[in-house]
Amino acid sequence: MAIEIKEQYGIITAERPEFPPINLFRVPHKQGDLVLAHPAFGPNYFSKNVEVMQKNYSHPQTGERISFSEPTTSESISAAAYGFETMAKPEIFDLRWLQAGRILRTSEGVFANPPRDREGSPITDEKVLKQLLKADKKINGIYLMDNDFGFAPYETFKRGVQDCDSFVQGGLARVLEHTQEEQAKNLRTIASPKFYKRGVNVWGFDDVKEPVLRVVGLDSGRVLGDGRLGVDGGWGDYDNGYAFGVLK
Repeated sequence: MAIEIKEQYGIITAERPEFPPINLFRVPHKQGDLVLAHPAFGPNYFSKNVEVMQKNYSHPQTGERISFSEPTTSESISAAAYGFETMAKPEIFDLRWLQAGRILRTSEGVFANPPRDREGSPITDEKVLKQLLKADKKINGIYLMDNDFGFAPYETFKRGVQDCDSFVQGGLARVLEHTQEEQAKNLRTIASPKFYKRGVNVWGFDDVKEPVLRVVGLDSGRVLGDGRLGVDGGWGDYDNGYAFGVLK
């Protein structure tokens, strides 16, 4: 079928999308799929990465307006595990940090992905968060609630240097991945001895008297220079890293 062209002579210009185009990245996640922006946003402070991902972009195929939301730790881990050796490891882990998601460190353990209050800020009141935990949601020593919210008591995981098995079977890895299984399978892919022969270093999870809101970071031992998978619970909003944006 012939295409009708109204202009008789001269250049016919293409319409520019209203918003910047952006690539999308589909990965398996739990029992379904997850769609994210590619590449990850950054390097920048976590708050800045979240600010940028929430802007308007154009869908690469349809041109419709899209935007992205802050990831949970489970979503970040699914995104990083897919094609880890050729994508997340050289593009993120070996360069800086993956800002995986928010955690709240308390005197008794670690809350992952704390729910938000009416103003949209993460809840940091330990008493309120503990009231949200349900006994029937305690699985293999950790609590797994809706929307990737969970809690891992300190006694369920090791801190410091450890092998891959110890890490992925521990409560921290399982609550970050939000899995009911006895081990965190996606984190096993990331922490594999194939990539980190010296194991895993879980640090920045020191005891605290008052709750501390942080972003958990994952990297290839860049800061400590030890060549292990670094899992840092002390990340504040003051250093550059990368964050995945989840398609709204």
